[in-house]
Amino acid sequence: MTAFDGAAMTADLARLVSAESPSGAAEALAACREEVAALGERLLGAAPAVHGEHLLWGSGTPRILVLGHYDTVWPLGTLARWPFTIDGDRATGPGCFDMKAGLVQAFHALAALPDREGVSFLVTSDEETGSVTSRPLIEALAAHAEAALVAEPSADGALKTSRKGLARYDLRVTGRAAHSGLDPERGVNAGLELAHQTLAVAALADPAAGTTVTPAASRAGTTANTVPAAASLAIDVRAFTAAELARVHDALHALVPVVPGASLAVVDGPSRGPFPRSAAAALYERAARTAESLGLPPLREAAVGGGSDGNITATLGVPTLDGLGAVGGNAHAEGEWLDLREMPARSRLLSALVAGMINDARW
Repeated sequence: MTAFDGAAMTADLARLVSAESPSGAAEALAACREEVAALGERLLGAAPAVHGEHLLWGSGTPRILVLGHYDTVWPLGTLARWPFTIDGDRATGPGCFDMKAGLVQAFHALAALPDREGVSFLVTSDEETGSVTSRPLIEALAAHAEAALVAEPSADGALKTSRKGLARYDLRVTGRAAHSGLDPERGVNAGLELAHQTLAVAALADPAAGTTVTPAASRAGTTANTVPAAASLAIDVRAFTAAELARVHDALHALVPVVPGASLAVVDGPSRGPFPRSAAAALYERAARTAESLGLPPLREAAVGGGSDGNITATLGVPTLDGLGAVGGNAHAEGEWLDLREMPARSRLLSALVAGMINDARW
């Protein structure tokens, strides 16, 4: 097989996208994990070390850590109505852009290296839900790494040199049930309390600072003729600084009930610290020089609101460069797509970047 063969990469992508892998769906993840393992073994000449649902090629003490994930946000059955499809130079399908194309590009990039000594590639199963089980493994590998390269999708072609930190919470409201026709006054309406708290939560955002606080999935009550006894709200917080994340955290835990008799509990969920540009600056400059040496178009960079496992490595002080994966758009949205023409070029860029770092004692 010719290095960076676009047709071969497209065929590999089709196999991965056709293996549905929503976070938390154990059987589907296992089937997709077999496809990922087979692809890696074919291209890298070695089976991965298996860490639960996560796959690792290379040693546990890498100089250069490459990161990716095979889970997606798309529920089982999505492929039945939206299969992997090629239309000219575009490919679509659930998870094609975020981030199965990035996996394919990374495998082909590493396969082209004459020497992979000191390079490890970790592919995880739970990035989309906060890396709860993979985080200890990422941190253990990062403790030895001199650099982390993340094969997440680009931002409209730009590499990602900073990301907001994120934190998720679950706000739980307890009220008291009652018949909504016979004696509603005996109840304590958890749904009404949730409405008050939803407005209070949203007010914690600070657009000027780039801090978003999003009331997301909510639930209240059981039937139309019952005063809701319980309600819940998922909350998503994003901020560029640790101080802003701390401000919102403290404010959420200081919320007080409005409806007499109601009570609140705020449960902390997964979190990732901010990924500052300082963590990516030197690597981005090196990538820009590498792209120029390959005759590729000038690179661009972007700061983004979405988090990734790059946040984990950057927070630990490991130089980190993100967005080295696919060029396309509509991540997490209907019709996500990627530009097939860019796959070989982006794979070449990653390969040359890693090769140069292997041969540079600085890294």
